[in-house]
Amino acid sequence: MELTLTERGVEILRYVYRPRTPVFESPKPYFHPIRTLAGDAVSAFRPHDHRWHKGLQMTVSDLSGQNFWGGGSYVREAAGYVDLPNNGTMRHEEFLSPGVERLTWHTQGGEHWVDELRTFGVRDVLEDSWALELSTAITNVRGEDLVFGSPTTNGRPMAGYCGLFWRGPRSFEHGQVIAESGEGPEMMGEESAWLAYIGHHDEVDRSSTLLFQSARPTVWFVRTTPFAAVNPSLAFHRELVLPPGATLRLSYRVVVATGAWDRPRLEAYVKEHPCREPA
Repeated sequence: MELTLTERGVEILRYVYRPRTPVFESPKPYFHPIRTLAGDAVSAFRPHDHRWHKGLQMTVSDLSGQNFWGGGSYVREAAGYVDLPNNGTMRHEEFLSPGVERLTWHTQGGEHWVDELRTFGVRDVLEDSWALELSTAITNVRGEDLVFGSPTTNGRPMAGYCGLFWRGPRSFEHGQVIAESGEGPEMMGEESAWLAYIGHHDEVDRSSTLLFQSARPTVWFVRTTPFAAVNPSLAFHRELVLPPGATLRLSYRVVVATGAWDRPRLEAYVKEHPCREPA
């Protein structure tokens, strides 16, 4: 089951909230396809190298030993990825109102660990861009600590992906990265309040820019090869512990723009449209 959003005759966003996803791919809602106002697709779906990559989605690569990401889990003792029976599910329960969704997270064994309240909507539709605002409140109902981790916290260097994750189209490989605090793929594992990825399209003579903003400075997982990917990580270098009954609140803006935005354009946009925690 899905929702679609259209602007100026273009379907810019589709949200699949009850996907038909194999257990090994950790079923969860996702946004795909995502398109610019020019109609160019800027997301990839179930690529052959990582079939659990689906557009833009909330993920957790390691949650107290459970995998809410998809695929194998990085195991320190094996120094590699191992297929384990630990692929959890983020389950849509209901929409409380338009763009306000209640979800529950369950382990593969059926244990209910998280209640989530997710809010999203399209904002700031301008001449050549629009923004997806997404906020989430993740509450620990497990009865003991929930530990958010990543392959890096488990021993694999520079693989700290955990949290909101975007996978770009094949043609976006070797794209340009511009961030508040630096540029290029060297932003992997670095902190910044925002990060932009500029990619080029096949078939049409256009580029597109995706600007990722976080309400708080974050450490970024970003790749330009062998594929385009961006993730404001929750647990890149160190684990994040959420005590029983506590709530983790996160807020992001993903700006989808036609054309290659340079640093002055990006900085001006961020100044005019900051990402803030919801009231």
